[in-house]
Amino acid sequence: MSYPNVRPRRLRRSPAVRRLVGETRLAPADLVLPMFVKEGITEPRPIASMPGVVQHSRESLRKAAAEAVHAGIGGIMLFGVPTRKDETGSGGVDPDGILNAAIRDVVAEVGDGTVVMSDLCLDEFTSHGHCGLLAPDGTVDNDATLVAYAEMGIAQAAAGAHMVGPSGMMDGQVGAVRRALDAAGHTDTAILAYAVKYASSFYGPFRDAMESSLDGDRRTYQQDPANLRESLREVRLDVAEGADLVMVKPALPYLDVVAAVRDEVDVPVAAYQISGEFAMVEAAAANGWIDRDQAVLETLTSIRRAGAQVILTYWAVEAARMLRGRY
Repeated sequence: MSYPNVRPRRLRRSPAVRRLVGETRLAPADLVLPMFVKEGITEPRPIASMPGVVQHSRESLRKAAAEAVHAGIGGIMLFGVPTRKDETGSGGVDPDGILNAAIRDVVAEVGDGTVVMSDLCLDEFTSHGHCGLLAPDGTVDNDATLVAYAEMGIAQAAAGAHMVGPSGMMDGQVGAVRRALDAAGHTDTAILAYAVKYASSFYGPFRDAMESSLDGDRRTYQQDPANLRESLREVRLDVAEGADLVMVKPALPYLDVVAAVRDEVDVPVAAYQISGEFAMVEAAAANGWIDRDQAVLETLTSIRRAGAQVILTYWAVEAARMLRGRY
């Protein structure tokens, strides 16, 4: 049967028409900028595998945070890089440790101008590089790690974090952190749960940025890339334990998971466009193989279209500037 008057291309004929009928809107407020701060440096240090991304000094972090707020992004996620690590990751609970100091710095600089988030995990502070405390046999001790996470959550909330992000994929981590926060009087501190975090090959540049000391892998606690139903179980558990938002990490290789999680829960869904995703686009663009700016916005739009309301991306500020006046 022929429909000579039906022409979908009419709705693609100009930028104005395409804007009018666009089904997915990407806005600066959807974006969160991950930022690294390194203890003991006075100038930002470039990260070779992540072009344009740096390890900040405390001073440069404050300036970059203010610029991010001016760009209109929705939040900042902070990661600390200490000069000293130990078996228990004690720097994560130290009020004067680099991450807690950075939280105070950024909150003092931007106040409530954006959402200040902090990574709640031991991997950046442990000499072995794992996300939890080790048992005598070298395995990660889930329940002992929960105690450490609870202490870290209180320390980060006391430093002023608006939202903490338990990211170690320990069973019960959200409930342990929520109970600790509430008992310490931090009932308004929200939890962004890394509910779905895969044992991915795309974390390499991030580990450079964090100067990771990991020898081995995290497959006993991060998820198998082959599994989807397991992810839905994880998010249901985290929501039941008190997660205010849930996150899928990585983003692009797992857009089907983002969509399934969006359909499963009634809390906001975030996705983390991780370092390897970022580095692939940057490398291809540097070789002249793709249009960089177009690829940046296309990848972010695809994550938004899949159902993520919040997107962590190293392009947050740049993308926010590109989006100005687009809609």
